[in-house]
Amino acid sequence: MDIKSAVDGTKATISLAGKLTVVTSPELEDAVRRIEESGSIVDYDIDLSELDYIASAGLRVLVGMQKVANSRGGTVRLLNPNEGVAEVFEMTGLVDIMTIVR
Repeated sequence: MDIKSAVDGTKATISLAGKLTVVTSPELEDAVRRIEESGSIVDYDIDLSELDYIASAGLRVLVGMQKVANSRGGTVRLLNPNEGVAEVFEMTGLVDIMTIVR
């Protein structure tokens, strides 16, 4: 999996490419931890346009990010998921608690 990130003030943008699985989800956790250490992040934009697959371990990381953002009065926006990834959010009911922008 390829992870790119940028921070602008209190907003972080993370772009994911490839597969977010039990093997690769620790990479995302590490990237988020490094971002958190760099400042007071409130909002996250997660670009999923190049993400091919997401497993439950990846969902767990995103839900954790959502909880932290909510506790700070911020948001997590999931941007441009493909049909397969969007379907996972729909099947798990996460569309009701996360902001998904298509």
